[in-house]
Amino acid sequence: MNFEYSGKRLSGQRVKGKVEAETKRDALRELEQSGIIIVSITETKPWNKDIMLNKRLKNADFVIFLRQYATLIHAGISISEATKTMSRQTDNRMLQSALEDIDKQLDRGEALSVATERHPNVFPELLVNMIHAGEASGKLDDILNEMADYYEKEHTNRKKLVSALMYPSIVGAITLLLTVFLLVFVVPQFVSMFESFGEDIPVFTQLILSLSDWMQYYWWMLLVLVVIGVLVYKYVVQFPAVAYRVDGLKIKFPFLGKLAHKAVLVRMTQTLSTLVNSAVPILQALEITERVVGNKVMQNVLADARKSLENGESITRVMDGHWAFPPLIVQMVQIGEKTGTLDHMLQKAAQFYEEDLDQMSNRIQTLVEPLMIILLTVIVGSVIVSIVLPMFSLFENIQ
Repeated sequence: MNFEYSGKRLSGQRVKGKVEAETKRDALRELEQSGIIIVSITETKPWNKDIMLNKRLKNADFVIFLRQYATLIHAGISISEATKTMSRQTDNRMLQSALEDIDKQLDRGEALSVATERHPNVFPELLVNMIHAGEASGKLDDILNEMADYYEKEHTNRKKLVSALMYPSIVGAITLLLTVFLLVFVVPQFVSMFESFGEDIPVFTQLILSLSDWMQYYWWMLLVLVVIGVLVYKYVVQFPAVAYRVDGLKIKFPFLGKLAHKAVLVRMTQTLSTLVNSAVPILQALEITERVVGNKVMQNVLADARKSLENGESITRVMDGHWAFPPLIVQMVQIGEKTGTLDHMLQKAAQFYEEDLDQMSNRIQTLVEPLMIILLTVIVGSVIVSIVLPMFSLFENIQ
């Protein structure tokens, strides 16, 4: 690692420079031994290394890495040697760089969970905590395989959600572009002809002509409004209260909101089940799930559930009656708490909502496809009809 520093010598002379060391602490120690009093020190990376490491680690590659890593450890190979093997084998520069650094940390006696925690861009917080649980239980290979299953399911569920939203998004974009094309380039070609009729133009046609005229001269205003809207959205969602309302609308929104709600429930139950099943303390499991669930509404409820548990009360005291938590989950968590099978009941809930998500995404795709075709036909057809109507009036007058 490279660091830039500024400081002064014991004589009072100000100095600036660069130093290479394994860690920031090592860099500080080296500079202090050189008689430099540090004022500031920051890590720097070469621009070409940033580009090389900016290659995103694909979910499929990460799952394969976890399975292969687990296989090596299960075969009795030491963690250090398994890490060296995987760093030489992987083609992904981001993962390779992280593994090389982890290998150095392991050689210095650090635990794998501590070493992986230094690379949050590669190893998510959930995985780091699961590795820690695996180290404590002596079942690291089982934990890695379990996490491979977890990320594989998460990727599959995300693909289902994206797939369900992809078709209406594409058809909607095509409809918008086609409508703009007709209004800006096709409709104006008929304006002079309509004016030469000397007849009253139908009200509907007048509306389309006015819209076409506006689009020709003020289309840029739409782009400006879109850009402003995006910037305003990115700014206001930084406020917790706004982010909470936005996330609430995402899972409350009619039709597609139900799909998003199911996806959040699947992620929450899968994460919590995986953590509890690996003997992670329930308070810590709730805290981790709260951070990775990806929805402010769920985060707040999980935070309240954690506080409730700290006060000696039930987890479900907060969940029960909350609109974001279906009765099924509340009942299954209650049974799990009473019988000591919380991990099993959460796993069952995750399986149920995963199947429900799959069925709902298929239903939405089946239903949305004809609806979007009808919408496309109605919008484009309306523009065409507005052009044809005055022509019918002209032909009737000629006859």
